[in-house]
Amino acid sequence: MRYVAAIDQGTTSSRCIVFDAEGQVVAVDQHEHEQIFPQPGWVEHDPEEIWANVRRVVSGALDRAGLTRSDLDAVGITNQRETTIVWDRLTGRPVHNAIVWQDTRTDSLLKEFGAPEVFRAQTGLPLATYFAGPKLRWLLDHVPGLRARAEAGEVLFGTVDSWLIWNLTGGPKGGRHLTDVTNASRTLLMNLATLDWDDDIVKAMGIPRAMLPEIRPSVEVYGEARGELAGVPVAAALGDQQAALFGQTCFSPGEAKCTYGTGSFLLLNTGTRPVASTHGLLTTVGYQIGTGPAAYALEGSIAVTGSLVQWLRDNLGLIRSAEEIEALAASVPDNGGCYLVPAFAGLFAPHWRSDARGVLAGLTGYVTKGHIARAVLEATAWQTREVVDAMLQDWQGSSLSQLRVDGGMTANELLMQFQSDVLDVEVVRPAVAETTSLGAAYGAGLAVGYWPDLATLRSQWTVSARWTPAMDAGVRDRELAQWRKAVQRTLAWV
Repeated sequence: MRYVAAIDQGTTSSRCIVFDAEGQVVAVDQHEHEQIFPQPGWVEHDPEEIWANVRRVVSGALDRAGLTRSDLDAVGITNQRETTIVWDRLTGRPVHNAIVWQDTRTDSLLKEFGAPEVFRAQTGLPLATYFAGPKLRWLLDHVPGLRARAEAGEVLFGTVDSWLIWNLTGGPKGGRHLTDVTNASRTLLMNLATLDWDDDIVKAMGIPRAMLPEIRPSVEVYGEARGELAGVPVAAALGDQQAALFGQTCFSPGEAKCTYGTGSFLLLNTGTRPVASTHGLLTTVGYQIGTGPAAYALEGSIAVTGSLVQWLRDNLGLIRSAEEIEALAASVPDNGGCYLVPAFAGLFAPHWRSDARGVLAGLTGYVTKGHIARAVLEATAWQTREVVDAMLQDWQGSSLSQLRVDGGMTANELLMQFQSDVLDVEVVRPAVAETTSLGAAYGAGLAVGYWPDLATLRSQWTVSARWTPAMDAGVRDRELAQWRKAVQRTLAWV
């Protein structure tokens, strides 16, 4: 028996999962890392802690499976996107903590570059604190002596994938300084058409070209690992949401997946051409296999979905555990006329309104905590509906025929049925829930021939549960109108 491992380096923890030839989980190890908050709105991680934890979970997963590195054919990487690291080329020491994707310290800096859409034609992205390029510029401006060191080629920049690939393949002793197209497409520095750094944008942001990694395909052997995985090919890298798209085998244009976590991320494969969004979405690279053409995607991010259930539990105390919400919501036949729009820090896609704040609308004396619980679940489904509507307006290919789902909230049957109802499409959950790690493993396995082709991966994708629409069209239209009315109530609050 031979195996493939995936390193899943996320926002709160690092995991390693070992998969077998059928794409089934053999062993998992996981370890959390510290969240550092130096100031309000600032979020950092310690890159050295992350690297130490990655080595720890790799060893842990192999131990749990009773395997050694010689049993692995390849290892793939999936990672939290946009998180920015700069380190010394000779020592491997970071010059500063990693600046995490959630961090908003670059807000005032962005005004220097112009209008929000100034780089969208090249990058598919608006100017936002989210992306890595402005974070890198902030480091160059605020770490003493860093700009001179960068111009002299003494320091290297990368997102988390680059940091891990460099360390895995030798670090200061010959480590490969690479990133993949999916992660590069989240820096605000890569040109979607050329799949290379955009010289004009790099210059406009004041970033020395010498510190940027080489951009490579998502599925490719980058080099052999050293250390705990010595001799194992490091053979794939995909940003976490793109890895979930790959793990869900959404390989054809028009196929879409939604990952339901703290927030939700919906990606639609648009094929081999980038589709510009005029409806509040991001254009991104879905994946690239070897020398083949890149597959592009439209992405919509929703800020508050799973965290809304936590809010109901922790702030309001209406439930004791997240799992209780389904029974409470099912205790009433509908929402009782109330709608909860969780614009706690503004609205994300497709509205992008930072002036919005959350609203619980339509309250009457009839409403109980059961109705509020139901409104909490419905908020996730309606926000997803808004993103799907925006995607179909941008990508005029056809209608959505199915939505593949993953993430913790998909265990909630009531929510998944309501999601199918409001989208009027089939919602399908796969048998292997770890789609992000599976996507990284699939990529690495493809690169080394462990799996021969995409058709083999498709054949392994099996259904755990499916939900089909059962809502009357008139009811759907009426409820959508009510939701939209509630959304309007959130705007211009700040």
